[in-house]
Amino acid sequence: MDGISLIIVIALVLVIIMGFAWIATLVRKVGPNEALLIYGLGTRNLPKVIKGGGTVVMPFLQNARQLSLELMSFDVAPTQDLYTRQGVAVNVEAVAQIKVKGDPDSIRTAAEQLLTKSPPEREGLIRLVMEGHLRGIVGQLTVEEIVKQPEMVADRMRATSAEDMDKMGLEIISFTIKEVRDNNEYIMNMGRPDVARIKREADIATAEADRDTAIRRAQAMREAAIAKAQADQERVVAETASAAKQAESQRDLELKKADYTASVRKQQAVADKTYDIQANVMQQQVVVEQVKIERAQREEQIKVQDAEIQRRERELIATVLKPAEIEKQRIETLAEAEKQRRVLEAQGAADASKSQGEGTAEANRAIGIAEADVIRAKGKAEADAMHLRADAFRQYNQAAVIDKLLTNLPEIARAMSEPLRQVDKITIVSTGGGNGGNGGFGANQITGDIVNMVAQLPVLFETLTGVKLADLMSNVAGLDVSSHSTNGSSAPVPSAVIDGTATLRPPKEDTSEG
Repeated sequence: MDGISLIIVIALVLVIIMGFAWIATLVRKVGPNEALLIYGLGTRNLPKVIKGGGTVVMPFLQNARQLSLELMSFDVAPTQDLYTRQGVAVNVEAVAQIKVKGDPDSIRTAAEQLLTKSPPEREGLIRLVMEGHLRGIVGQLTVEEIVKQPEMVADRMRATSAEDMDKMGLEIISFTIKEVRDNNEYIMNMGRPDVARIKREADIATAEADRDTAIRRAQAMREAAIAKAQADQERVVAETASAAKQAESQRDLELKKADYTASVRKQQAVADKTYDIQANVMQQQVVVEQVKIERAQREEQIKVQDAEIQRRERELIATVLKPAEIEKQRIETLAEAEKQRRVLEAQGAADASKSQGEGTAEANRAIGIAEADVIRAKGKAEADAMHLRADAFRQYNQAAVIDKLLTNLPEIARAMSEPLRQVDKITIVSTGGGNGGNGGFGANQITGDIVNMVAQLPVLFETLTGVKLADLMSNVAGLDVSSHSTNGSSAPVPSAVIDGTATLRPPKEDTSEG
């Protein structure tokens, strides 16, 4: 029982599936650009119209056909010439846009006449109707109206063909004339009168324009000539005025140049004088600074000379005074020894004559005599040392003065000629006379003045010091040099007195061996 039930169920399922498949084949659907016409059982002799939808068509009882509702576009171009109201044969080509109306009655009407025909047959049938109406319309119009008013021809075509198209369930969407031709060149000659008129009018306008242009050109040339003449007159006047202005400007310029040159020269002269004055001031300042420098140099030289003097003094003390001191000490030592000897002798004598009363007195007298001799020897040694020192210092001062004077003569001459070295330029004025035939003042006069100033130095020295330079030089020239040695030393010792001055002998070199 279970196997049979399963088979039954499967059979039922298959039957149901097959039923649905069969029902699906009975359903007919159309798009918005098509119409489905159903005829047969239940249509009451009027086909049922379905547009943009679907329905079930009973097999064996009903039948269905589809009708396209899309736009049909085709050319309306009769092969035969169309005659206008003027009797002129023309060939008109147009384009028509036609479609089936959307209401059910128009769809049934179009289905009655066009359902079984193919698209080319439908277009041929509609084209014949359109060409017939176009022929009638062209016969009522002139060539000019057809060519110049194509929209009017299209409107008449739609109005005339509407009734026939309605009978076929159709409607004209648009009708446009593409081209109008003729074999007699009527259309081409139709515009020639207008072209000729327009050309004539253009030629007339051109001639008038040329005439006006010539008149205007002549007027312009006359006005230009007048303006040129006036411009020439004004130019001559302007050039004359300009030349006068230029002459005045040149004169003013020359005057200003002269004033400027005079002012420049005046300022230059003032500047030169100011420069000379400033140069003199600067020269004075330079001289003052030079004097300060020379003064500082002299002070430094004085310090150096003082140091040299101190050095020489120490040398003198070491070479003259020290030996004198040593000699003094030697004499004092000898005197002291002599004193001791005499004291001892006196004491011996006293001891020998002790028994006698006059022995003590004799001893005391001998001691006194010995002490007196010692004191006398010391005084003589000190006096000799003092005389040597005084003579040495006196002789050294004269030599130092001579040395300073002679060594500083070049510096004095340089200081006198220093202002001359600071001078930038010297202008020599000659009057034709003077020494050497070189004029009243020459370059040799400058050096001669310097020599004269240097030659006056001895007079200046004598005025300041009260000592004659010739006497000082004679004293120095009278110094003699002799070799003398004291106790084997090479120190200088006083030799002689010349004109109240002591001379110093330099130490003699010791050439002895050992």
